[in-house]
Amino acid sequence: MDDLPQMAELWAAAKLPVEELEKQFTDFQVAEDAEGKLAAAIALHIEGHHGKVHSETLADFALTDTLRPALWERLQTVAQNHGLFRLWTEEAAPWWKKDAGFSSPAEEILQKLPESYGPRHPAWLTLRLKDEAADPGLLDKEIAMFREAERLKREKILFRAKVIRITGTLIATLVFVFAIVMLLYYVWKSRR
Repeated sequence: MDDLPQMAELWAAAKLPVEELEKQFTDFQVAEDAEGKLAAAIALHIEGHHGKVHSETLADFALTDTLRPALWERLQTVAQNHGLFRLWTEEAAPWWKKDAGFSSPAEEILQKLPESYGPRHPAWLTLRLKDEAADPGLLDKEIAMFREAERLKREKILFRAKVIRITGTLIATLVFVFAIVMLLYYVWKSRR
């Protein structure tokens, strides 16, 4: 919270929406200079297994080559700790493509962009951190879903078996009652 006034100054200088970014304060990673003043800030907004890198601000653009890689390293650590599959950004600086490895997504990849990040358009850049199918948590979820589907299938089969058993018992009971009635009728008829 101590950095918030300095961040607000950086955001205002960069003509970013200060009030909106204050609400997302916890999304920001910061870098300080030797005097303890805020030198740079960048946000990573996490939505599910996706992260949006946004609102990069620097107090002194002469330090860009030093600060941006340090902030990028920190963002990668945060993304890894949250198990993110993919990062997205609209940052226009060539560094994001050249040094960070972001690229323009294919149309099918762009469809994975979370709606909360804004409209899909060609300016978006993305970086795949790991294959979604390779995530152990996802594999565990798929196994759990498979077990649940099998449990439901087994319950359905058991229910059908119960209905067949009840129906068979009912039919056997009716046949038995009919046979008893016929036997009693035959005995009664033969005595007459």
